[in-house]
Amino acid sequence: MSLSPNCGPRRGGVLPSLIVLHYTAMSSFEAARERLCDPAAEVSAHYLISERGEVLALVPEELRAWHAGAGSWGGAEDVNSRSIGIELANRGAEPFAAAQMAALERLLPEIMARWAIRPEGIIGHSDMAPGRKSDPGPRFDWRRLALAGLSVWPEAGETVGDFETSARAYGYPEVAPDLLLTAFRLRFRPWARGPLDAADAALAADLARRFPVDGARGAA
Repeated sequence: MSLSPNCGPRRGGVLPSLIVLHYTAMSSFEAARERLCDPAAEVSAHYLISERGEVLALVPEELRAWHAGAGSWGGAEDVNSRSIGIELANRGAEPFAAAQMAALERLLPEIMARWAIRPEGIIGHSDMAPGRKSDPGPRFDWRRLALAGLSVWPEAGETVGDFETSARAYGYPEVAPDLLLTAFRLRFRPWARGPLDAADAALAADLARRFPVDGARGAA
């Protein structure tokens, strides 16, 4: 049974190979829950996690929740059909609460095990929709997830390839270069400023080498 009416069958028999993380950008957990369950809003997610660490299941995982919208990852569109969506109650300007992160770290392994989703298949909304979305934002601790085996983190090496080619090989969609750089830095270098540099290229090359797009897409 679904708490949110905003869902439907996954198209084409596709199974989830991605988990997309969001922040709600709303004033409270309660306000976010109301919106995600409002038929008029036409938006939902599979899970909503409060600042206190409460995990609310809104849509069964086997169904298609309406959380991702327009965008793509690994060359595949209709990310909603290919993913599990998790909303974190956060307005976008403050750190994510310790209890909330701990709840996410308990939930992710369960979902990953059920659907054989690999760490590179855990992405942000901003990754699949550069320029349109910025969540979960610069305050989200992606490296913490990677250290727990729940995401990936690049290491700068000697290989420096073409940034755009490497970023797309990892999974990023084809968008304008400035949007791609902004999305990449939002995830991996939120402190970085200025034009594209060698550090961006080296990190993207490492991601492309270790986590090519086929690994991110899994069975999808």
